[in-house]
Amino acid sequence: MSRDLVSGLFTTLQNNEAVRNRECIYPASKLIANILRVLQRHGYIGAFEYIEDGRGGKFRIQLLGRINRSAPIRPRYSVKKNEYDEWEKRYLPSRDIGILIVSTNKGVFSHLEAKKMNIGGKLIGYVY
Repeated sequence: MSRDLVSGLFTTLQNNEAVRNRECIYPASKLIANILRVLQRHGYIGAFEYIEDGRGGKFRIQLLGRINRSAPIRPRYSVKKNEYDEWEKRYLPSRDIGILIVSTNKGVFSHLEAKKMNIGGKLIGYVY
């Protein structure tokens, strides 16, 4: 098992989408669940379910074939509420294509949701 669960999640999603799998399994954690909820809200993945295996659990994630690229952002940069446009230009291919995933003090959100709420946070990754 990898040490960095977030990096592993983005890599697993990217690799399974590349070979057109319909679902994948990934170890569970609260942060992973929050990231998957954001991806589901924006239509990048379908349903996901928690499976108890006696060792911390796993998620079964339904893939929809909508992820072209997903990657973690390392190091986890701090972003202020008025700096999202700069980070969009750096990581996303074009305006209105893809999302940055941001961990804030109110939870994990996409950069679009964080902009509306007028809060900053730490960049976790991006998907388009």
